[in-house]
Amino acid sequence: MIFQMINRLSKSKLKLLILTLLLFLQPFSAVAQNDTDISFFPNKSIEFIDLLVTVVLITVASIVVLLLKLISNTNKTANDQTEHKKSKFKEYISNLNASEIEVIKRKRIKSNNGLSLAILGLLYLVPQIIFAQTGPAKREDIFSEPGIVITLVLIFIPLFFALIYLVSKVTTSFRNYNNFQKLKEAEAFAAFISDDENMPSDSELEEIKQKSAYEVVPNEISAGKASHDSKGLLKNITSETNYRFFATKRPPIKRPKIDPALTKLVLWFLGTAVFWLFVGSSVGEYVGIKFIVPDADTYSWLSIGRLRAVHTNLVFWAWATIGIMGLGYYIVPMVSNAPLNSIKNGWTALICVNFAMFVGAITIMAGINNGGGEYREIIWPIMAIWAVGLLLTVINFIKTIAKRTTTEIYISNWFIVASYIFILIVAFIAYIPMGQDGIGETIVQGYYMHQAVGMWFMFSMLGVLYYLLPQQLNKPIYSYSLGVLAFWSQILFYTVIGTHHFVFSALPWWLQTVAIVGSVGMLIPVVAGTTNYLMTLRGSWSKVSNSYSLPFFFVGIIYYFTGSFQGTAEAFRSTNLIWHFTDFTIAHSHITMYGIITFLLFGGIYAIVPRLTGKEPPQLGVGAHFWLALIGLQFYTIPLMIGGTLKGLMWAEGAPFIDSVVMMGPYWLWRAIGGTLMWLSHIVLVYNMYKMMQPTVDVDVKQKAFEIINQNLETNLAEPKI
Repeated sequence: MIFQMINRLSKSKLKLLILTLLLFLQPFSAVAQNDTDISFFPNKSIEFIDLLVTVVLITVASIVVLLLKLISNTNKTANDQTEHKKSKFKEYISNLNASEIEVIKRKRIKSNNGLSLAILGLLYLVPQIIFAQTGPAKREDIFSEPGIVITLVLIFIPLFFALIYLVSKVTTSFRNYNNFQKLKEAEAFAAFISDDENMPSDSELEEIKQKSAYEVVPNEISAGKASHDSKGLLKNITSETNYRFFATKRPPIKRPKIDPALTKLVLWFLGTAVFWLFVGSSVGEYVGIKFIVPDADTYSWLSIGRLRAVHTNLVFWAWATIGIMGLGYYIVPMVSNAPLNSIKNGWTALICVNFAMFVGAITIMAGINNGGGEYREIIWPIMAIWAVGLLLTVINFIKTIAKRTTTEIYISNWFIVASYIFILIVAFIAYIPMGQDGIGETIVQGYYMHQAVGMWFMFSMLGVLYYLLPQQLNKPIYSYSLGVLAFWSQILFYTVIGTHHFVFSALPWWLQTVAIVGSVGMLIPVVAGTTNYLMTLRGSWSKVSNSYSLPFFFVGIIYYFTGSFQGTAEAFRSTNLIWHFTDFTIAHSHITMYGIITFLLFGGIYAIVPRLTGKEPPQLGVGAHFWLALIGLQFYTIPLMIGGTLKGLMWAEGAPFIDSVVMMGPYWLWRAIGGTLMWLSHIVLVYNMYKMMQPTVDVDVKQKAFEIINQNLETNLAEPKI
């Protein structure tokens, strides 16, 4: 009944009705913001009601406009004239290709044988602004309280995403409806073609066929003379006739040899990884806000101490780990030129890791944790399930490599398999109770958290880069020997540098010195790896702007060099004295885990997912994701490095601790701004993933019509003759 009434109303009348409803509610907001005592409500909290009514009305108006669009499309399709369809069908016929003409001939032989919503919103806000300026308010605005502001933000965030979800569902409905109409049009076109009266004669069809199959032979346009550019004027010939603001990206090529079961497994790994990135970064975003407004809430589950651990564990052991596993499940069989040993074990590993992270996040928020050890707050029974997932994966990889059809083991597989072995050993040592008393726990903690970053995340992503970078550039890696040097030198030096986080502590002085020497030695694999990657890029810089993944890889390579050098600089006693325990360390950790690991993961996703699905991400979406993430990282890390240095100098001068906290206020604000930009980039990534994995396909009317004709022909030929 309601839809019939809406259908009878014209668009102008319906918009007028919506505007009338909006203006009818203006007295509420106008009087509420006046300085008189007149009010439609007994209390003075009209702002919240008015704001709520505004959101509800805008949402309802959005739904009505979307319904109008759907009804309009329905009426437009229903009112199409037969002559218009015939003219469209004639246009289809004039553009037939050779194969389609052959189908027509077969059939003939066989037949012989038998924006308005935004304006309304502005109109609604104009009276509100006018009435709001009628006089000064006599009472204090409750919305000036920071806690109320944060609460409202938290309320509107799910409403915002609900509206986005609604719009996406309506858009999908529009697409499905349009495809349904195209299918009906294809059936009508097939019936139109089946009628010989509507079709050209055989001679006319042959003429159309010759036109469609015609190709210009060499030198035909030059009257048989060989073309020669004696003055060298024809260089860098391009088909583009104008300058484009965005460089056109090279479309991905779908590999038909990939096992569909493996494709599904890899997409699930990468999809769940992106989900955990959004959840983990959302928690980090809220923690960053609480640095500015610490009294935003008083719930123990949402305290900074617990949420910070949830953030780090989710981005470490959920987002980065699951993303690395997904890329590994694609790369290891590919470079081994052999099928994956067990798809079933891959699914088991996926379930184990996701289940462990879901339960682990809840237990940390509930106050159930393993103690104060950084990155190992999740209790051991849950982490044991997580480790089972990694153990199944590395066994799967080793058995796949054993079945390889290539002679040598490519260096990517060396890095990837070694990283799994290291993280399983590191996790086991970190969670066993032996040697965890007193200073021994500090040594184990330094070993654990640093090996997790360097020998798991970094090591595995370097292996991923050794495959994807040459693959995206379509050229071999610059030097295999440099890769081998980087592999063994990182194993030699990185495994001893964990205790450089505890310089000037009660640890033995010689152990601190070994960590510092190892940090300096890390320059060898860093320089070798960076040189290898940049030399591989040499001569192919033009491909960076034409690729979805290469810009992310390039940023990751640059941060790999600068972030690693920064880690070496922090290890010296003189610099450690100033920077340690300050926000400089937070900046460094985000440069490594986000600037290197996460950017390389972004590039891996944009390199692999289009090849698996055959669908490109939105070019504007990839650009927005890249720049939001990069600029956000700059806004996050640079102020923290500056503020952290100033804080360390204040401590060295003996200034009170609270003075350094007050001094960090503006830098924490920039941290929140940068974190917000990074968080927004993750929302864009979620959208891009949805577009790359979207199952809906637009219908080609002409192609579908000939599929129907071919199907009918095959059915008729298969029928027994009487």
